Order: sequence, then structure tokens, then C-alpha cells
Amino acid sequence: MANAITKFKTYIALLDEVYKQASLTADLDSDPTLVKAGANANEIIIPKISMDGLADYSRNSGYVKGDVTLTNETVTFNYDRGRKFSVDNMDNEETAGLAFGRLSSEFIRVKVAPEQDAFRFATYAGTTGISNVSAGATLSSGNDVLTALITAQNKMDEDEVSPENRILYITPTLYNLAINVDTTKSKAVLDGFAKIVKVPQSRFYTAIDLKDGTTKSEGVDETAGGFAKATTAKDINFMIIQKSAVIQYPKHTVNKVVTPDENQTDDSWLFFFRAYGLADVYENKAAGIYLHHKA
Repeated sequence: MANAITKFKTYIALLDEVYKQASLTADLDSDPTLVKAGANANEIIIPKISMDGLADYSRNSGYVKGDVTLTNETVTFNYDRGRKFSVDNMDNEETAGLAFGRLSSEFIRVKVAPEQDAFRFATYAGTTGISNVSAGATLSSGNDVLTALITAQNKMDEDEVSPENRILYITPTLYNLAINVDTTKSKAVLDGFAKIVKVPQSRFYTAIDLKDGTTKSEGVDETAGGFAKATTAKDINFMIIQKSAVIQYPKHTVNKVVTPDENQTDDSWLFFFRAYGLADVYENKAAGIYLHHKA
């Protein structure tokens, strides 16, 4: 038993590493020191400032008084998901501890990271005020992709969005089309981004449905949990996100393990995972997101 526990503890140390390797949106996580707790446990406070512009200076009366307004916007956490798994102690022992270790790491890599990415992209894509191609468009060639990217860059430049920390999220298919056009042309366009992340279409939609894991009725079975593309959703071609435009805060992540000795119900290893957090867009920074989706 001691050996099995020792081996399993090795896997626990790797859990966060597995998630970071698999997650495509981890770069957007906000600085937790900038987050102020709200009155309730499920909310945070975001300070907002507005001020008047310049006015004419008078040599007789001097300066015109201006107003500065500082308000606090309360934002509620919008992501709370979890699962529990059980592996019989004998099954785990007979596979030298691999059964449970593989279960926990694979769950985070295969189920958790894709869903969190999909949720974040869909949330940002559905935010009012972001820049987008309203009717959508199909990009069938590398030149189409580069032209669309240039249009997006121009829009963000005209909206005075900082060019720093602009991350391009794009499907692998469209990225490969773009880089195969002409080395000089594609390099000039793609070098305008701080980072380029290739996102599989399977987690790149304008809206998703989160399965509750319990509902089972005629024609509806959500017991497997996970997520699916929403009925009215569009496939996303690419998104450009300026990091400071979003508030992405994974407040509480639990990787909890109960050994068979601690389990009072049966002789099994128990694995509990919960992710509680926030994905939102700053109201005054919506221009820092550009969405391009299929028609």
C-alpha cells in the first residue's frame, strides 16, 4: 500500500503541469493581486474610472473644472464545474498505481482543459461590444486568411487598442493556409502578434452548452457531462484577444484525493476535481477582442 501511495503522490505533483500543457487560454489568466473580493463569496469588484477631457484655458479665470468618476463594477463568477471518480483499490494495485494516476491526469488533459477553453472563447465571443464580422465569412485560401487578419489588425489599431500582448487564436487549418501563401507576406502579417495559438475547431465556437451530468430523459442524456457546440453557434475562424481586455480568474481549483484507508464507504481511491472561476470582458475594453467566424 505504501508503494502505491508513493507512486500516486508522484502523479498528483504533475496534475497542474498537465493542465498547463493542455490549456490554450492559460496565457490570459489575470493577475490575482488585482482582484478585489466582493461582498459575497461568488463575486469580485472591478474599479472603473471615467473623466472629462481637456477644456479651453482662460487667462482670466484659469482652468475649467473637470469631473472624475470612480465606480466599482461587481462581477459574478460564471464557471463552477466538478466531477468525482472512484477506482477500486485492487484494480489500482494490480496495475502498479497507474490506473488512478492515469485517470486523474487524462481527465484534466482531455476533459477539463478543452471545456475551459471552449467556455472562455464562447464567453468572449458572445460579449456585447467586441469587434466582429457580423455576417461571418468562409476563408478558403491563404490570401483570404491574411486579408481578414489585416482587416482585424486595422480595426484594432483604429480603435487604439495597444499592440502589445495581442494574441491570435486561430484554427490549425487556417494558420497553415496563411503561412503557405508567401513567406514574406505571411511573416509580415503574423509577426504583428505577440503570440499565435492554434485552436482545434472542436473547442472554438461562438456558443456552447455545458452538460449538467445528471439529466436523463427521453431524447436527452447529459450524464456524460462535458460540453457541446450550441445549436445556434458558429464555428470560429480566429479571435484576436488583447490580454488586458479580459478578466480571466481561476479562483478555486481542487485536485482532492481520498485514499482507500481514508475512504469510509468502500475500498476505493476517490478523485475529486472542481474548477471555480470567472471569464469576462472589461466593459471599456471590448474593442480589445476581434472575432471572425464562419457564415
